Amino acid sequence: MSESILPEGSLPPSPEHLSIFGRWRMAVQQCNVPDIDQADFISRWLVIARACVFSMTLTSGVIGALLAAELGGHFGWTQLGYALLAIIGLLAAHATNNLVNDYVDTRRGVDTEDYPRGQYATHPLLGGLTTPNRLLMGAAILTLLDVGIMLYLASVQGPLVIAFAVAGFLLSMGYTSILKRFALGEITALVVWGPLMIVGTYYSITGELNPNVGWASLPYGLIVASVLIGKHIDKMEEDRKAGIYSLPVVLGLQRALILLKTTFLLFYLLIFILAIQGVVGFWILVTVLAGMRLRTVWTVLSLPKPKEKPENWPVWPLWYVAWSMYFNRAAGMLFVLGLIFNIVAKYVFGG
Repeated sequence: MSESILPEGSLPPSPEHLSIFGRWRMAVQQCNVPDIDQADFISRWLVIARACVFSMTLTSGVIGALLAAELGGHFGWTQLGYALLAIIGLLAAHATNNLVNDYVDTRRGVDTEDYPRGQYATHPLLGGLTTPNRLLMGAAILTLLDVGIMLYLASVQGPLVIAFAVAGFLLSMGYTSILKRFALGEITALVVWGPLMIVGTYYSITGELNPNVGWASLPYGLIVASVLIGKHIDKMEEDRKAGIYSLPVVLGLQRALILLKTTFLLFYLLIFILAIQGVVGFWILVTVLAGMRLRTVWTVLSLPKPKEKPENWPVWPLWYVAWSMYFNRAAGMLFVLGLIFNIVAKYVFGG
């Protein structure tokens, strides 16, 4: 593939010299930083925890909070505090899952030097960034933080907070141990980043359940699932050898690519249904602007994967997941922007 098809500015080259804030930004954007062995504590742990994929969890939490402001009645400083706690809890849970996933896959022999996980970013254990005990200690600390947030929110909003948290924990751990091995990882991502995170955040803020929030959670959950489909396409051969039968392994490359494209189309179908049915305000249609980015992604998915690493491509050998994330970030940002416009229309213009 020619270099010109790469989205301008989306995958910047890795500079040799960065400020500490530049390193943190690179870790969040590109999953890695140069000279990781000499990196500061925060940069190392951003890489270890794979903070580069936290944007999806952050977006789900923000969507839940914005739906609480649009559909849930009064939204003041107290509700904002609940929202921040819920989002911090989601990010801590995501980081915990990543740490446990790396630990388990390394112990089982899935993560190796030639497995994609150890190539696109420095692996926390294989790359010597930390030890197994410290990895588990980090997961334990984050879990304690999560439990504290869960118990507090449950005390003020109700026991369903615990139900959402436990369900998310079980599905996340189940993904690591068994679900991804039997073509269930992708649907798990849809459920976790859609209804569980978004509806769970909404409930943590309002103490109420609203079926419209459940419907509104599906579009973003779907394009998070698309990111996982892309990742599993990238790892098809290695997963097959490791006995992991992800959905792309079961379907084969071409059918998996069709499925990936279909998730993008279903995202927009759901967006239009939400707007037409009045589930959320019509400003949600601003997400159509991500169609320009989808056009680029669609073109890439219709061409063979490059045989060699393109210049300045930071996450090689991953390919399809990077393009899925490229669309996800634009669509998610515009989804959030549409909800903000809906809230402004409701509170400022009265409709």
